[in-house]
Amino acid sequence: MGTRDTACGETTPVNYQTLEFAYQASPDQTAASPTRHPVVIVGAGPVGLSLAIDMAQRGVKVLLLDNDHKLSSGSRAICFAKRTLEIFDRLGCGARMVRKGVSWNVGRVYFKDEAVYSFNLLPESQIEPTQARPAFINLQQYYVEGYLIERALELPLIDIRWCNTVTGLIQHADHTVLTIATPDGPYAVHADYVVACDGSRSPLRAMMGLETEGRVFRDRFLIADVRMDVALPEERRFWFDPPFHPKQSVLLHKQADSMWRIDFQLGWDADPEAEKQPERIAPRVRALLDSIGAAEVGFTIGWASVYTFACQRMQSFRQDRVLFAGDAAHGVSPFGARGANSGVQDADNLGWKLARVVQGESPAELLDSYAFEREYAADENILNSTRATDFITPKSQASALFRDAVLALSRKHPFARRVVNSGRLSVPSTLHGSALSTADIDIDTHTDGDTHIDSFSGLMVPGAPALDAPLFCDGRSTWLLRELGADFTLLVFGEAPLWAAALKLKVLAVDASMDASGHAAQRYDARSGTAYLLRPDQHVCARWRAPTKADVEAAMCRATAC
Repeated sequence: MGTRDTACGETTPVNYQTLEFAYQASPDQTAASPTRHPVVIVGAGPVGLSLAIDMAQRGVKVLLLDNDHKLSSGSRAICFAKRTLEIFDRLGCGARMVRKGVSWNVGRVYFKDEAVYSFNLLPESQIEPTQARPAFINLQQYYVEGYLIERALELPLIDIRWCNTVTGLIQHADHTVLTIATPDGPYAVHADYVVACDGSRSPLRAMMGLETEGRVFRDRFLIADVRMDVALPEERRFWFDPPFHPKQSVLLHKQADSMWRIDFQLGWDADPEAEKQPERIAPRVRALLDSIGAAEVGFTIGWASVYTFACQRMQSFRQDRVLFAGDAAHGVSPFGARGANSGVQDADNLGWKLARVVQGESPAELLDSYAFEREYAADENILNSTRATDFITPKSQASALFRDAVLALSRKHPFARRVVNSGRLSVPSTLHGSALSTADIDIDTHTDGDTHIDSFSGLMVPGAPALDAPLFCDGRSTWLLRELGADFTLLVFGEAPLWAAALKLKVLAVDASMDASGHAAQRYDARSGTAYLLRPDQHVCARWRAPTKADVEAAMCRATAC
C-alpha cells in the first residue's frame, strides 16, 4: 500500500489523506450463532493498530473494528518520541517512520523578540549516535496510521473490519458480547477480552456508564498545517509573548513534505469557527514569517483546527474483561507530546500481558498490573501537562508576572531555565511500585568476609524502560534493544552462567568486545556478572550483581503473576 502501481509499471506514493478502505462483509455476519474471538480491539488509530500488531506477532488472533473507512485528517499527533520509535521498531515499521519523518533533538525557547536559550535532548548525538533513534521525529498522524495499517495487513492473524461500529456491549462472567452495526445490518460477536482504543469520546466508555475525571482548561489554540519551503534548522521553536502574536504563545514544528505545524494560542473568548478560516490564519502565519526573516516565503494552508483540552483520566483502565487504552482512558494537553506517545506505550504494556492471559500462560490477574502501571504513567503525564499548561497560559496577573520574570532570568541564568515550562517533553515512565518488579536485595560478599546489600547507580532501576546502546555482535554493528528477545531476556555483562541455558528465555551476554564504546556498561552500571531481567516491553523487572538460577526464576514468576 505504500506505493501504487501505474499503467506503465511504475509506482506512485500513496496519498494517505485520501486513502479509503472498502467495507467487506464477514462470515460472522451470517453465522448461526455469534463467533467467539479471543481479543477484539475497537478503534484502528495508532494505539489500536499498535496493539493488534503486537498481539499478532505473539501468535494471538485479533479482530480490529473501526467505525470509519479512512485515516485521520490533518496532522493531529505529530511528535513521536524515542521510546515510541523503539516500540515501532519492534512492530516492524520504525525505520520507515524515521526515514519519512523529520528527526530532531534540539528545542529553542523565545521570550518576546529574543531567543533566551536552547536545549538538546540527546547531546551525545552531536558527536556520534549512542542510541539508535532520535529524541523525536515529527510525522503526520495519517502517515503513522498508514504505515501501521500496511504492517497489520502483512499479518494473517489480524482481521480489520471497516465501517463496523460497536453499538452495544454486555459483559458476562467469561466473555463480552458486542453488537456491531454495518452497512449490511447489525450482527454480534463474543470476545474473551475487549480493548477500547476508540478515542477521547470513547463510545464504549459511554456504553458502560464510565467517565473521565480531571481538569478542563479555559483556553483555545489554533492548529494549522502550513506548506512552505523555508530554510530553518529542524528544531522545536516555542515563543512566549512574541511581537507577532502578543500576549500569547506560538509553537512551530517542521513535518514531512515541507509541511509545518503551527500552534497559535487564541484565548478563551476566540470564536472557533471564525479562527479556522484561511483569511484569519494567513495574517498570523505571515507575521510569524516576517519575524524570522522569511518575508519572501510563500505558503498554503493545508488543514486547521481550533481546540480546547483537558488533563483527565478514567478511574480504572480495567473493567473486568474490557480494558481501555490511549485517549479512551486518559487525555492530556498537547504540550510535551504526551498523548499519542503514552497511548502507544499503553499498547506496549498491555500486548504481552494480554497475550499471556489468552494463551493460558498467566492468570487474568496479570491484567491488573496493566491498569496499575498505566494509571501511574497517566498520572505522571497529567501532572507534567497540567504544570506546562499553567505556565504557558497563566490565568492571573500574578502568574503572568512570575512567568515573565522567569523567562527574563533564563536569558543568562541556567537555574531559571529549569523553571521554564514550554511542555516537559514525553519520556516513558519508570514504573515505581509495580508488583511485577523485584526489589534490589542481593547480598555481595567481599573477600574480607563482610557482607552488605549491594547498590546500583544510574537510571536502570526496576520498573525503568531499558536504555539503548551500541553493540558489536556476530560481526555486525547493532543496538542493544534490537538484540533483546520478544519475550523475557536475561541481559548478562560478561560470561553467562552455565545454568542460564536451562531458562525459558533469551540470554544476551555482553562482553567488552561487544560493548567497545562502554555505553552499555555505563548505562547499566555493570561489572562482570551483573545481570538484568528485562520484560517483553523492555522494562527492567529485576537486576543482580551475581544472580542464581532460583533468583531469576523467582523474578520471572513475580513478573508473570504465576
